[in-house]
Amino acid sequence: MRLPNLDGTLSDYTQSGTPLIPRAPHVPLTRTAFAAAHVISDPLRERDPWGGRPAVDWDATLAFRHTLWDQGFGLAEAMDTAQRGMGVDWLTAKELIERTMKEAQAHPLKPRVACGAGTDHVALAELSSLDTIRAAYETQMATIEAAGGQIILMATRALPAIKAGAVDYIALYGQLLEQAREPVVLHWLGDMFDAALAGYWGSTDVATATETVLTLINSHADKIDGIKISLLDQAHEEAFRKRLPSGVRLYTGDDFNYAALIEGDCTHYSHALLGIFAAIAPAASRALEALAMNDLERYHALLAPTVPLSREIFRAPTQFYKAGIAFLSWLNGTQKHFIMPAGFQSSRAITHYAEIFRLADRAGLLARPDLAKIRMTTLLTLHGIE
Repeated sequence: MRLPNLDGTLSDYTQSGTPLIPRAPHVPLTRTAFAAAHVISDPLRERDPWGGRPAVDWDATLAFRHTLWDQGFGLAEAMDTAQRGMGVDWLTAKELIERTMKEAQAHPLKPRVACGAGTDHVALAELSSLDTIRAAYETQMATIEAAGGQIILMATRALPAIKAGAVDYIALYGQLLEQAREPVVLHWLGDMFDAALAGYWGSTDVATATETVLTLINSHADKIDGIKISLLDQAHEEAFRKRLPSGVRLYTGDDFNYAALIEGDCTHYSHALLGIFAAIAPAASRALEALAMNDLERYHALLAPTVPLSREIFRAPTQFYKAGIAFLSWLNGTQKHFIMPAGFQSSRAITHYAEIFRLADRAGLLARPDLAKIRMTTLLTLHGIE
């Protein structure tokens, strides 16, 4: 194949990877691992790609989730990977949560599903006070609990928008935590994923924000399952998890440094709530199995080739990483097309997709190499590359 390079040139590429066949782990895993999954569009029913509600291919979307469950993963549903606030509205997310929970409850493994509760069904301009923000959260929390899911309290753009301070965050989150039926997962998403979240927890200084979050966690530890941190800062995460009270997990959302963070040290380690796990599921499942068997050499051999792939998918501007997740799903045949809600497939360049192709092949993550080559060739042709 002739693939484009980042400098605008073309070079020959020959596929050489050996595909990893998806399978269930052979032993119980020692890390809790949630994979955040994307939404698959139905292009034939799409009528207003940029401004309307997305048309979802429900069969393909739910089938993709089954492939993750079958490989031993829990599911993080209706999160930013599913384009919440970036093409997917609350009504679609609500239906997604309800459909997914029915599938999970019927699945023989009874997999864990945690679902994102936010405030995105109310216009940002109307979320002008802590009371209105709390009410919006409560609506989505009730939907998730009614469906049987675990709550992830997603970061909301509304709090930075009203310039909420640390006291406001502690008060609001404290009220939400105390009324939750089961322990929830907190969500700290850095502004590299969403610029509107700058200053979350009441400060742009990470050290100051950290103290606010830890104050909240220590005050409500019995209502908190864990916290997902997506700041792409390994040293910060390692220091943070050492300060967590017993029983509260750190779920890494660091798609750059997940291998080292999940391995951890003799005392502390991170669990996982990662968008990249949906793209690298066969490698991640086998790696977590190896870790459970204390085979660190195999653990790193499996994950090491996935790290360059993940860093490419999550390269700046990081919020466009969803396109790489859907692209690999298309290459691997778990969806028939490369169309995304809000036309999000156009958010990345052909050179980016070509690099993902190379890196996925080297990591053994092109499940059907012949199909992947055909589809990559089709995309190249659409970009004028014969």
